[in-house]
Amino acid sequence: MEYAQSVAGIDIGSRSIELVVLNGRGPTHQAKLATTYDPLGQCRKLIENVKVDRVVATGYGRKLFADYFSEFNVTTITEIQAYALGASFLFPEARTVLDIGGQDTKVIALTDQGKVGKFEMNDRCAAGTGKFLEFMSTSLQVPLESFGEYALRSDRRIQINSMCTVFAESEATSLMARGERPENIAMGLHLAIVQRTLAMLRRVGMQPPFVFAGGVAHNLCVRRILEEQLDRPLLIPENPDMVGALGAALYGTNLNRK
Repeated sequence: MEYAQSVAGIDIGSRSIELVVLNGRGPTHQAKLATTYDPLGQCRKLIENVKVDRVVATGYGRKLFADYFSEFNVTTITEIQAYALGASFLFPEARTVLDIGGQDTKVIALTDQGKVGKFEMNDRCAAGTGKFLEFMSTSLQVPLESFGEYALRSDRRIQINSMCTVFAESEATSLMARGERPENIAMGLHLAIVQRTLAMLRRVGMQPPFVFAGGVAHNLCVRRILEEQLDRPLLIPENPDMVGALGAALYGTNLNRK
């Protein structure tokens, strides 16, 4: 069976929407927009000038997308499937995928064939996710894009006991009132996220090599602490937030082989 002329994968997340278009020769287009309060309008902007034969949607908004964009040949898959496919394509040697996104954290153990063996997902609370970092960077008045580098300027490591955004903010405020450097507080917040993530990794399995994907993979401090705690380098895609959309597009390509 021949490939479809063009297949799009779209990942509709809580903070951003990513689009990847594939044909038989590989990726031909990719784009990203903030989700905002009009995710369907943002999806329309991404795909309105893209000519494809099939669209595969993943992420929180996948079912909404399928219902709204009836003019497309739409299939939906879970984020777990999408990230496993995307990570395995980019790094065939990978055995564990870690994705820390805006509102959830996913850990996926891969088989030797790149299939999902076991997974765990935290999507009930923003604790330990990009939303937590965003909230706390705002609290410390540091731009989110530079929050990781800011934390790396710390001169000691302190412990933040709460992962609830409200209580963590209160704890950070108390630490600052006692004269703690804000850079040290930022480091403590990053350490708390990594500790929570490592607990998930232990439950799923600590099998290297590890792929780190999702928006928080851009955060240099989280990356460094993870590598330190795992005692090995991470495999990080050039565009870590595009892995889900890539996996969705790959799924659509595979459908057309059947």
